[in-house]
This record gives sequence, C-alpha cells and structure tokens, in this order.
Amino acid sequence: MNSIVIGSGFGGIAAAIRLRAKGHKVTLIEKHPDLGGRARVFKKDGFTFDGGPTVITAPYLINELFELFKKNPGDYIKLSPLKIWYQFIFEDKSKFNYSGDETEMKNQIALLDDQDVKGYEKLVNFTKKIFDKGFTELSDIPFNKPLIMMKQLPALLKLKSYKSVYSLVSSFIKNEKLRRMLSMHPLLVGGNPFTTTSIYGLILYLEKKWGIHYSMGGTGNIIKGFEKLMNEIGVEIIKNSEVTKIILNNGKITGVQLNDQTSINANNVICNADPPAVYEKLLNNESNKSFLFQWKKRRMEYSMGLFVYYFGTKKIYENVEHHTIKFGNKYKEHLNDIFDQKKLNSDISYYLHRPTATDKSMAPEGNDCFYVLVPVPNNQSKIDWSVEGEKMKNLVIDKMEKDLMPNLRNNIVSDFYLSPDYFEKELNTKYGSGFSIQPKFTQSAYFRFHNKSEIYDGLYFVGAGTHPGAGVPGVLSSAKVLDKII
Repeated sequence: MNSIVIGSGFGGIAAAIRLRAKGHKVTLIEKHPDLGGRARVFKKDGFTFDGGPTVITAPYLINELFELFKKNPGDYIKLSPLKIWYQFIFEDKSKFNYSGDETEMKNQIALLDDQDVKGYEKLVNFTKKIFDKGFTELSDIPFNKPLIMMKQLPALLKLKSYKSVYSLVSSFIKNEKLRRMLSMHPLLVGGNPFTTTSIYGLILYLEKKWGIHYSMGGTGNIIKGFEKLMNEIGVEIIKNSEVTKIILNNGKITGVQLNDQTSINANNVICNADPPAVYEKLLNNESNKSFLFQWKKRRMEYSMGLFVYYFGTKKIYENVEHHTIKFGNKYKEHLNDIFDQKKLNSDISYYLHRPTATDKSMAPEGNDCFYVLVPVPNNQSKIDWSVEGEKMKNLVIDKMEKDLMPNLRNNIVSDFYLSPDYFEKELNTKYGSGFSIQPKFTQSAYFRFHNKSEIYDGLYFVGAGTHPGAGVPGVLSSAKVLDKII
C-alpha cells in the first residue's frame, strides 16, 4: 500500500509514522527545506526561534509515536514540565500565576474574590466531564457519518455544548479577571471565547491532567526527533518540493504531481495542508460538482490571523516568565473587532514566549530570546501588512515596554515578524488564518472537514482544519482518527 503525506506539521508527521507502523510504503512531501509546518524553526544572529506551537500538553501523544516502534522517546526528545504555566497580566498591572498547584491557585483566586474559589472547584469538575467525553472518548473517533454525530448530541447537549466557553466559565465565576483568564483557551486553537463551543473548555482540564511542558532546545527539537525516527523506520522524506496537483481518475485519487512536473503514484493521499486550499488549488475546484459540499465550504468561518514578532535582546529580563498572557483593557469588543468586524485595534492582548526562562541554549550567552503573538483579523480584512506590519511591531514594543519590559526598544539586537500573509503564502492557509476554521459547535466533529474526504476515494485529512481540531493534541489526535479509517 503506497501512501503520500502532503505537509510535515505535527499532524502530517504523526500520520506518516502511524501509516508506516501499518506497513505502508510512505512518502512525506514538504514544500519548505525544513520540516515542521507551523512548527518550523527560524535561526537568526545566534538566536533560535520556534515558529509556532510552544505550549506542549498531553505529552503521551508524542511519546506513543516513538513507542509504536519500541523506541524510547527520551532518546529523541526531552520534555521539561513547567512550574508556572502562564503568568497573566491585567490592565491594572496586577498579575496571576496560573499553574497546576491547586492550593496556590485557590489562594490567588481568593484574593480576587473569595466566593469564586467554590465556583472554580465546580468549574474544574465540570470541565473534567467535558474532557472525559470530548477528549478521552471522542478525539480519535471518525465523524464521517451523520449518525455518529446524532448519537453524541444528547451527551453534548447535557454538557452545555450550546454555550460558549466564556458563558460556561461565567456561570461558575463572577470576577471579570478570572472569567477572562479561565476562558482564554479557545484563543490557543483559533477560536473566540465568546463564540467557541464550551466543549473546548476541556483544554482547561487537559492542562491540569498532564501539565504544561517545554521541549528542551525548542519545539523544533520534537520535529528533529520525529525526523530521526522517520529516517530509521523507512519513511521517504522529500523536501523543497511542492505538490501542485492531486491526480484523479474517475473520482479516485491515484497520486500527486510536484512543481517540477514529476508524478508519484499512490493508493492514498493524506493532506496535512489546509483542507480548503487542497480542494480549491490542488483539485482545481473539482469539488464544485457537489452542491452540498460547496455549501458546507462556503458557510465556513475561519480563525483569526496572527501577527508574530520574534526578537532577541542584549538585556536579560529575569522577571518575565516562560509564558505571559497580557489582556488589553477591552476584551469582548477587541475580539469582536478581530473575528467579526475584521479590523485592527490598538487595545491589543498578546501572548509572550520567553524560552530562555527555561532553556539558555535558545540565545547567545548573556542574551534573551522571545516571541510575542498578537491575534489580528485574518486576510478577509484586506489589511495591507506591508504598511501595517511595522506599525503593529512598534505598537507591540510600546505595550511591552509599558507593561513588562522597561527600555525594551533600546535592548533589541535581532528581530523579524510574520503576518497573516506568511500563513497564506507560505503555509497555504485560506485567508491567512492561523488555525484553519473556527472551533464553533457548527464547525466541530461531523461539521468540520472530514478526515476521510466527503468527495474523493483515497483522500484523507489530518491537522487543524479537520476533526478534532487545532492545537498540538488536536492535530496528533487527527492522525489517530486516520488509524481507524485507513
């Protein structure tokens, strides 16, 4: 059985390894000179910058890919648990250290509102129920038939899946700071907390179950470990080659064509590429023949875009934690601007990653290494990033100087940024979205792009745009779904 995997993000790599374990002859094709997709690595001026995901949860999903071949994960990667998971900073400069230490969590909650301690306990218990259903039971189940979804609806409704994450959290928590903090998880997978189905409240419990980890040497070292494994087990890896066409014969996939016009035959093609880009570009809109599928594709709403500013400093900012989340003054209004109005707003929230808090190898000696991620509208906004990019960079530096890092501008020695244009052009995501389609209830499970194509025999999907969704645990789980349908 010949299988081709297009794209080498976490989902594509996991699919290649799982198919190889089934005895398939597997070819992994990547358009860039390096593997990783969103998890690529950038090196500049002695600094190492992880391109994308930095929060590693559910490490067993990574480990089991090595264990499929009786390998010891510790020989390939080193994951280090973090003590403080996130430091939240609010507009009044108050801080909250979010961690797995429940006593410390409750002490900090009591300082904000002692009545919310009980509410927090109830919220955690409720998210455990969501986790047991949504993650443990359903994250690796194929949702390719309506009947499967219908069977789950009563349980999902009982878990209040019709509510948003923010609404669910607010039913337990009264303090606005705590509401923001405990409902922010959808932003990690491309969703608006005010519209994302409360099923994604399971991320809160998922973090508590396994903790938050950092990959020593950066997330890119996980990709390196996987590449070493794939070379050992006989996955053929082709880099610097872009698939320009998926070849069809009477509705059946027979292979792919590359940008140098060569063709490779296959029984199955598994796309880690964004589903809408695959259907529109690689299949030349052949799917137009299906009216129902066209309607489904047209109604999809896409995640926000990301502005990511990478920078190294000659000063070490010891007071900055590994992960910092800074909320702007307005929250709901700002998210409405990003997701619905598709316009920029100067009252930004941001996520700051400082790997050197844990791992000094990411920067030259005596220097510090960072990236800051700002949710922005996707490219449906028609924002001209060649104009707005520098403005956003300067706004972000101003905010960080004021909030957290005095005299930052004068201490930056290396920097660059990526806008939604990078995601659209380099990663082939529709509208430059950071996480493919939004995780709304009407775009979850059966309502997402299916792992087994609704249109073509032999075409499959893994990654952010398919079930169960974005985020490292989600895309790794999408490859487990594949295990059940190929």
